[in-house]
Amino acid sequence: MPESPAARTPYEVLGVSAKASQEELRRAYRKQARQTHPDTGGEAAKFQAVQTAWEKVGTPDARAAYERGRNWRVSEPVHETYAPQPPTARKPAQRSRPRARSYGHPGGAARVQFLALIREWAGRGVTVDDPYDPALVRSAPREVRHWLAKALAQEATVKQVSALGIGYTIWSDVATGRDLHSLSGKIDHVVLGPAGLFAILSEDWGSPVKVVRGEITGDPVRAGDEPVRALTRGAKTLGRALGVKFTARVIVVPDDDLAEPMVSVKRGRNADTVVVRRSLLPQLLRDGVSDGPRTSVDEVFEVRTRLQNGIVFI
Repeated sequence: MPESPAARTPYEVLGVSAKASQEELRRAYRKQARQTHPDTGGEAAKFQAVQTAWEKVGTPDARAAYERGRNWRVSEPVHETYAPQPPTARKPAQRSRPRARSYGHPGGAARVQFLALIREWAGRGVTVDDPYDPALVRSAPREVRHWLAKALAQEATVKQVSALGIGYTIWSDVATGRDLHSLSGKIDHVVLGPAGLFAILSEDWGSPVKVVRGEITGDPVRAGDEPVRALTRGAKTLGRALGVKFTARVIVVPDDDLAEPMVSVKRGRNADTVVVRRSLLPQLLRDGVSDGPRTSVDEVFEVRTRLQNGIVFI
C-alpha cells in the first residue's frame, strides 16, 4: 500500500531535520538503533521503524529515490455525482453495473484545509507552485499532512461505496450543527443502503491506533481529540434534526493501522460504533452490524427523501 501522507517521515523517526547531512543521519540512526533495540530494553516495533527509515534514506541513492517519492494529486474524478438526465440526454445503456448515488464533495473540505495550512506554513510572500509536491508535503508538520491523508481516506471510502451499486446512496461532508463551515462537527459520509443508515468517519492518522475505554488512541491521535465521541455527537444531532435513526456509526482506518479486522466500541450499554479496516467496509455495509436495527425497503425510500431534503453540506 502507498505510504500515507500522515505517516512519520524517515527523518522524524530518526529525529533529525529533513536537511540533515548523511553523517548526521548515520549518527542519528546508530543512536536510535541502540535505544530501540529489544536487547537493550527497546520495543521491537520501534526498532523495526528505525530500520525501515534507514533503508529509505540511509544512502544517497535511497534518499534521492525517497525524495522523488509519489505525488498525492488526484488527477481523475474520485466519485460520480448522481444527476438524473432527461430521456433525450441519456447515454446508451452500458453493461457495467450502475454505481451508487453520490452527493457532495468527498474530501473537499479536508483538501481546502490542507491547502490553506500548507501555504500558511510555507510563509507569507512565498509562492507555492505545487502544494502537492512530495518534498514540500514531507517537510510540512504532521498535523498539516494529516489533512491530506484524511482527504484521500474520504475519497477512498466513496470509491468503495460507489462500487456497491445503485442500492446505496452516499452524502459526503455533511454539516451537523449551526456552523456550516465548521470541520469539527461534520460527518464525513452518511450512507444509506439495504442494511441501514450509517454515519461514517474516514480517517488516516499515518500509524496504528487502538480502542481504549471507548475511544481511539495512539501516537498520531492528538491529545484532546475524541473521534468516537465526536462522531456520536454529530450523528445524534443530525438524526434528531432530520428525524432519522442511524443503524451504526463507523470509523474507517487503513488496514495496517488496526490490529483486528473490526473493533466494537462500547460506550455504556450501547455498542453501535465500530472501528473497521478499510478493506472490510463494503462487507459491513452489505451485512450490517449484527446487533443493529435494519431498515426495511419501504423505510429506505422514506429515509432517503428526508436526507435528500434536509442534508446540508460543508
